[in-house]
Amino acid sequence: PEGEGCTPGTGETLITEGQATIVFPNANEVFYNPVQGFNRDLTCAVLTEFARLQLRPKGIRVVLPGEEEQGGSPLDTAEAGEPPTAAETLRPARPGEACEGGLRVLEALAASGLRSIRFAREVPGLGAVVASDCSARAAALMARNVARNGVGDLVTPRLADARMLMYQSKAEREPFDVIDLDPYGSPAPFLDAAVQAVSEGGLLCVTCTDMGVMAGNSAETCYSKYGAVSLKGKFCHEMALRIILHSLDLRANCYQRFVVPLLSVSADFYVRVFVRVFTGQAKVKASASKQALVFHCVGCGSHHLQRLGRATSHGSGFKYGAATGPPVGPTCEFCQQRHQVGGPVWAEPLHDPAFVEGVLAALERSPGRFSTEPRLRGMLSVIAEELGDVPLYYTLDGLSSTIRSNTPSLLQLRSALLHAGFRVSLSHACRNAVKTDAPPAVLWDIMRCWAKLHPVKRERLLDSSPAARILSVEPTLQASFALHEDANPSSRKRGLKRFPENPEAFWGPKARAKAGGSIAPSLQEKRERLQNKRTQRPDGAGLKQFPCKRFKEGTCSRGEQCCYSHEPP
Repeated sequence: PEGEGCTPGTGETLITEGQATIVFPNANEVFYNPVQGFNRDLTCAVLTEFARLQLRPKGIRVVLPGEEEQGGSPLDTAEAGEPPTAAETLRPARPGEACEGGLRVLEALAASGLRSIRFAREVPGLGAVVASDCSARAAALMARNVARNGVGDLVTPRLADARMLMYQSKAEREPFDVIDLDPYGSPAPFLDAAVQAVSEGGLLCVTCTDMGVMAGNSAETCYSKYGAVSLKGKFCHEMALRIILHSLDLRANCYQRFVVPLLSVSADFYVRVFVRVFTGQAKVKASASKQALVFHCVGCGSHHLQRLGRATSHGSGFKYGAATGPPVGPTCEFCQQRHQVGGPVWAEPLHDPAFVEGVLAALERSPGRFSTEPRLRGMLSVIAEELGDVPLYYTLDGLSSTIRSNTPSLLQLRSALLHAGFRVSLSHACRNAVKTDAPPAVLWDIMRCWAKLHPVKRERLLDSSPAARILSVEPTLQASFALHEDANPSSRKRGLKRFPENPEAFWGPKARAKAGGSIAPSLQEKRERLQNKRTQRPDGAGLKQFPCKRFKEGTCSRGEQCCYSHEPP
């Protein structure tokens, strides 16, 4: 239902996403990015399954459209040893209804309030949603949108600093069951407050969009924000996930808390993690053994992990100590190049397989709930197939380009690894990734066998190149590239939408919102004017609008013949 005074005014437009319709200013005063629609759909799906886990012990049954006719989810059926009527006595909780004893949710950086409104209208089992932003313009817009969507009984807009709000909830002993952090850029300033303000076993949802920093372009900045050094390797997107998980666990450890990942996703231009936070001094001691340094060869790309701590069984418990290492020598054993050291990173599984299967099952029971459902099903299916105990991955093109050969197909390389007795899987973070428990020596033996079948022009290789040094060694493993029955993964056989193309141009990050909406008239025009200016204008036409750098330095000798401007700014 539409509230009074909530119709769009001059310079405003209506945006519909999921079950929510919001008023949004055309000027860039409040941030909104349609690309993050997948992020919001995924969060609604995860939050629904988390509510199911948390509320059933309280006697509350989460019900989605379509589940009542199908008898509900497996979690809602009577467990072994329970009377047959146990599921029937559960109190139902449906989307759009305030649930007594339901989850308390905080969206700490809410902007237009779209995400909070979608929570209220699409996620069952919520008791209260607090939508906070430090911008007065955003808070006023949130209040209008909440009234427009008729969710005022669930959503409370707040004008507050996110950190102060979370610290205050900790001091008043009113923690939130779910805290959602989706800032513009890095969430680092909010993590300390978030790990304290979330309830015991509560859910923390964190998005990082500063992928340049986390993918190795600025390792020193990554260390200052997350306490880990990023590396520029083929596995950079998964390493970004492991860096943010390490940072969350490190900050939680300061308060005798630790994190348990439920789902970790790398998509588009960001990473998104969903973790539960628990308290326990004994289990915090194990955190050092969950972190690892990454040794990455700059020549062939081989990588090794060095755990920071060691946990060994000791009677009914564990004994903790320092790890031994390093796992590599002074130079790489395959190409004799040096190693870069990155991390520490989270070295444990990224996902909870049972939870991922629960989210997938809920999507099957309620088809058509999300506009991005095909992509959700595809990505979650690949995640369900991933090897959880194998950190990082190699890529098909990375392995073949190292030895300067043509690239084997995905099925051929997977078959060779399976025939050799090793496990292998895809990775949702990269479409041509190979995640395997085979050591690098086996991978290079397989590539040597491939090079024998598809010869490399050795005369063109420098003797000191990684390709020449790797191929100069005879393989000890005779690889078979015949098709293995398990080579084609289930998600690929079913033709699921796993790695979709961008639906339109400039499908990525948007400009930061500014007070008053002051922004360049057209971001696309600016891009077209500044990018590839030399390759698009080989004759130099149009370059007079740009100042000549050499003229500023007093070294330009071309005078009037110069294609750049010599006019003072």
